[in-house]
Amino acid sequence: MIEKLVACCASLGTDAYLVGGSVRDWLGSSRPGQDLDIAVPGDPEATAREIAGKFGGTVIPLGLAHGVVRVAVPSDSETGDGPWNIDVDGFSGTIEEDLARRDFTVNAIAVPLADWPSMDSVIDPLGGRADLARKTISALGPTVFQDDPGRLLRAVRLAGQLVFRIEPATSKLMAADAGLLANVSPERVREEFLNILSLNGAKGQIEVLDHFGLFTQVVPELQNAKGVDQPIEHYWDVWGHTMHTIEAAELLTKGHQNSPVYSCVPWTADSEAHFNQHATDGHTRGTVLKLAALFHDVAKPQTKSLEANGRTHFFGHSEQGAEVATNRLGQLRVSSNGIEMVAKMVEHHLRPTGMKNGGEWPTNRAIYRYFRDVGDVAIDTLYLSLADYLAAFGPNLVHEQWLDHARMVGHILHVGTSEPVSPTTARLITGHELLTHFKIQPGPEIGAVLERVEEARAAGEIETKEQALEMAANALRYLAEQLAPESGDGST
Repeated sequence: MIEKLVACCASLGTDAYLVGGSVRDWLGSSRPGQDLDIAVPGDPEATAREIAGKFGGTVIPLGLAHGVVRVAVPSDSETGDGPWNIDVDGFSGTIEEDLARRDFTVNAIAVPLADWPSMDSVIDPLGGRADLARKTISALGPTVFQDDPGRLLRAVRLAGQLVFRIEPATSKLMAADAGLLANVSPERVREEFLNILSLNGAKGQIEVLDHFGLFTQVVPELQNAKGVDQPIEHYWDVWGHTMHTIEAAELLTKGHQNSPVYSCVPWTADSEAHFNQHATDGHTRGTVLKLAALFHDVAKPQTKSLEANGRTHFFGHSEQGAEVATNRLGQLRVSSNGIEMVAKMVEHHLRPTGMKNGGEWPTNRAIYRYFRDVGDVAIDTLYLSLADYLAAFGPNLVHEQWLDHARMVGHILHVGTSEPVSPTTARLITGHELLTHFKIQPGPEIGAVLERVEEARAAGEIETKEQALEMAANALRYLAEQLAPESGDGST
């Protein structure tokens, strides 16, 4: 694509430059991603439209006030390359002056497109290559964050993405200007925060955000979790437990990792494919799982109560937590689907453990009800339960107990996704069949009867349509008897 851009800009007679992350990644020995930035003198729109016309792309004005136009280019049907986002940035003056207006030194490096892929003509007036070598994020000046407060989150995201440190003077600027994040649009905060959460080591990046006073502006409700003690079984307070649940959720979705802890977890190619599915706002189920881990105990501070014997409880924290998550994610402009996924996972995160009957594993009937109620995130919630368990015990984890818990969750997963238990399986009988077979009118009892039949099927009590109809007949007879008025002589 870069080679095609070279030819395109040459045909326009435009002195174009490759800038930003693609140059940074190339110099850092990484392959540039599918987001490319080019800078051109003057109005970028004409160049953007030429690129769009040549490659079948769509022009999207990102911020014409700032002179940036995006060209979204679909994947090449023959090569499979793409899709691409090409941001065309217009500048006045010299390229060196344009670079000086950017955010961090590692992003203020340019290469004339005409010289690509040679690095002999790298334009680096502000020491970006030196900071790349030092693995350091350095602000270009004292007003970097005042000029654009969204850069506060970008600094943390870049540091996490590149595994760089934030230079001390830049850290001081971030701490001083942290309050300016309130001026950034919710959509941009959401985009940067979800990108941070999607990275490896998300727990550490959230702790960095918290250190700078940024996290409290993204999810203020979690500040109350600090110092909230939990029952003796828990190793950490609510805040520490939350952070370690995020960490465990991330590690769980990396597979067995040749680890005595994670090799206990049910994990197959299907599991990996599940968590790699796109879920919301450009992110996967794996990232949404970490988002649910962030909110799963958010309501514990306000629901904490103590018995006379000193026992701690958090009654209703799952339901209240789902409400908090819904409100906060709504303010961050997360999609309705993403909000629904997180809220349902938070609401039901205790359900897998609660399905045990004493020392017995959950019945097929209980597993059927769980998958029916939790729906699209039933599998995800099982893994949230595993992360919650690991983060509860921490260093005090007893391997035998953990192995038993992981096997139980594996049993729920296996039974719940297998025929004929899965709620996605075609029913043995339908409502229409009930109405025609028994010559009855539609009513609320039809749904109740069908549910009884499916639960019995899940429990392995019936297998055929004939058995289902027989059970339905008994259920309808029982309901009729329950609803029939009593006669004066005591008969019904």
